[in-house]
Amino acid sequence: MLILVNLLKLTNIQMSEVIVFKKKIKDFNKKISISGDKSLSIRWVLFSSIASGTSRAYNLLMSEDVLAAIDSIKKLGIDVNINKKYCEIHGKGLNGYKIKDNLIIDAKNSGTFGRLILGLLIDSTKTIKIIGDKSLSKRDFRRVTEPLKKFGVNCKLNKNKGLPLTITGSNHLKPINYLENRGSAQCKSTVIFAALKTPGTTYIKAKKSRNHTELLCKHLNLPVNVQSKKKYDFIKVTQAKKIKSLNYKIPSDISSSSFFIVLTALSQKSKLTIKNININPSRTGIVTILKKMGVKIIFKNKKTYKGEKIADIEVKSSSNLKSINCPASLNSSAIDEFLVIFLVAAKAKGVSYFKNLAELNQKESPRLKWGSKILNMIGIKTVLTNHSIKIYGNPELEIDKKIIIKNYLRDHRVFMTSAIAALSFGGEWHIHDKSSIDTSFPSFLKIINELQE
Repeated sequence: MLILVNLLKLTNIQMSEVIVFKKKIKDFNKKISISGDKSLSIRWVLFSSIASGTSRAYNLLMSEDVLAAIDSIKKLGIDVNINKKYCEIHGKGLNGYKIKDNLIIDAKNSGTFGRLILGLLIDSTKTIKIIGDKSLSKRDFRRVTEPLKKFGVNCKLNKNKGLPLTITGSNHLKPINYLENRGSAQCKSTVIFAALKTPGTTYIKAKKSRNHTELLCKHLNLPVNVQSKKKYDFIKVTQAKKIKSLNYKIPSDISSSSFFIVLTALSQKSKLTIKNININPSRTGIVTILKKMGVKIIFKNKKTYKGEKIADIEVKSSSNLKSINCPASLNSSAIDEFLVIFLVAAKAKGVSYFKNLAELNQKESPRLKWGSKILNMIGIKTVLTNHSIKIYGNPELEIDKKIIIKNYLRDHRVFMTSAIAALSFGGEWHIHDKSSIDTSFPSFLKIINELQE
């Protein structure tokens, strides 16, 4: 009962993969498991690479972003063993990287890895070149190179202030005071990593954002002190002497789960349970937003694991979706999920308004623009600025036409959002660059088919 036609090759697009959806998904009542959390998987790789001893991870996300991190630490002289059950990293300590001359590290599509690794390279006196794919090369790396320069690091970016860049560390690092006011966990984490390798005390004032790095630091008993206030966290970091190994069963990813939460909410008579999800409060903005819009979501079997909150998520179809004037305070905790949230707004009664979202256009693609474009394609009126969007919902939304999605810089979330729109609203969708999902969620299409078995 396949609902998609796999791997059509178009002759006018070299090596491009197109997936075709021809009908809406049927009702389902299922329990599923999702791949490991991408943010935690990458952080585990990095912490384990500078730990003393062997670390082992289960349910590590084996996506292109995580594999880019693994391949890179191997280039830095770290031994890695991977089998079907787990991944082992044999860390050689805080100063254990072996830097070869003319070393090139390829971050591929991963902004998280591409930025965070810079914080761990600040004491290398050899020059290292960081490269990435076309999408990552367009993203702004000044937001991390500027604070790193204050530590005493030499960073040179290309003329567009992105990748490729070179970094040359120093033997004479000095601590800094740093204000992070974008709500970027990547920037904050890069500075925390740098501070752990720097003599003295670094002080960080950071706008609220994901706190996975801080929680792992706490679990590892590292010298990172966090005082949490209403809008900002005040973080004090002193130089670490040693990092212990980290055995970790990676919880499942709420960002990947979001697509199936929305698919269920937009279905007629469906129910879905997603097992063992990371419900860190800095990541559950999508749940708060969707509940305000009338989606039926509950957490079950809640527990805490190595500082992270974990639960099963149960969601049911929602027949009376409401529009929302989304509080900007929820933006950072839902920043990766807004594209798929917009689909719920498309089906809701009334006009939804999302503001202060300029950061969306700093992602793999200009996502705010792509969100508006997809909605316009399916007949939904939007009013778009460079930082906000109004969505005029239509509870009777049904599609009966052909829609083509392409040239979106292979942004995995554009692909998956388009797939959820096709399955929820109907029509015939031709979505290019299927392999873009390998960045974060290689099993995405496999799970869609599982829902129909």
